[in-house]
Amino acid sequence: MRTRVCITIDTEFSIGGAFSNAARTPVAEPLVWCEVGGQSQGLGFMLDTFGRYGVQATFFVETLQRNYFKHDPMRAIARRIHDQGHEVQLHSHPCWTMFQRDDWREVASKGRPKDNYHSRDIDDSAALIQQGIDTFADWGLPRPQVFRSGNMHHDDALYQALAKAGIPYASNVAVAIFDCGDAKYRLYSGQHERHGVREFPVLTFADWALGSKQHIKSLTIAGSSFAETRRLLEQARAAGIPLVVILTHPFEYVQNRDLAFSQTRINSQTQRRLVQLCAFLHENRDRFDGCGLATAANAIPATASVSASASASASASAGNILLKGALRHTVPRMAAQVAYHKYGRWLLSRKHGPYTRPT
Repeated sequence: MRTRVCITIDTEFSIGGAFSNAARTPVAEPLVWCEVGGQSQGLGFMLDTFGRYGVQATFFVETLQRNYFKHDPMRAIARRIHDQGHEVQLHSHPCWTMFQRDDWREVASKGRPKDNYHSRDIDDSAALIQQGIDTFADWGLPRPQVFRSGNMHHDDALYQALAKAGIPYASNVAVAIFDCGDAKYRLYSGQHERHGVREFPVLTFADWALGSKQHIKSLTIAGSSFAETRRLLEQARAAGIPLVVILTHPFEYVQNRDLAFSQTRINSQTQRRLVQLCAFLHENRDRFDGCGLATAANAIPATASVSASASASASASAGNILLKGALRHTVPRMAAQVAYHKYGRWLLSRKHGPYTRPT
């Protein structure tokens, strides 16, 4: 059986500093298309790359932004993704509900609006999820089968809300990004059942260890080198992990320095990593299957899921393996990240003038 590799893309708009600065407004399409020199280096680049190598990806499309963007710019984006053969699944950031209020600027100025699905009422979460389901119907898209929460926030109540809304699958967990403090959600790999919903966490691995101390990291295109990713895919296959989830965003394929995404340049580092990954999946398609998350979930028996009690008992259990990176990959990646970031900022400063940190 091939190991399924699910590249998942959180596709969303930005508040753009509007909650803290009255002179700013939310940002829509520029955060997704990420144009440089008249060409899309974000979503456009990704779709071209996936098409070239025959990889099906999963785009988690955010829907609560409709509370602000009444002209519905995400509709055309979601339709294009779907029409090119990729999965469109549901993503949701509750902070956008602030725009339901006429006095949102005044309220937001008194404190940053909450953007969490952690510690949220079950019925409230279920209503927000239903908004997404209704949005997909309005857009003429298939009903979402998989949900991902904003900021990877999660707890028991969220999974109860998902079950209530009829969503069978989720990918809310990335332990190195958000740890809810509940041991039964410290999920590093595999699939796990919570309140009847099957959770497929973003792969989390130990990228370095010194003695008894180790550092964990969730697998992303922007934060992991291709050498690290390839090693982890081979380890996952050898360990019998049926599915590997990788996280990314369209805006990670450019470097920018302003909230409006008007001062950007190509991020060749992350673009190269995505191309290398997709080429690897294509060249090794006898062993790996680059496919959508719902496609993978539908193909993997539910009996392979690990229950909450079993997952909490041991992090190295058969269904929740913490894979290990190698220091020889970690150190060069960290150095390359820092150097490339500084190089990009220097190039942007040459073109646009000295950098001033947004306030």
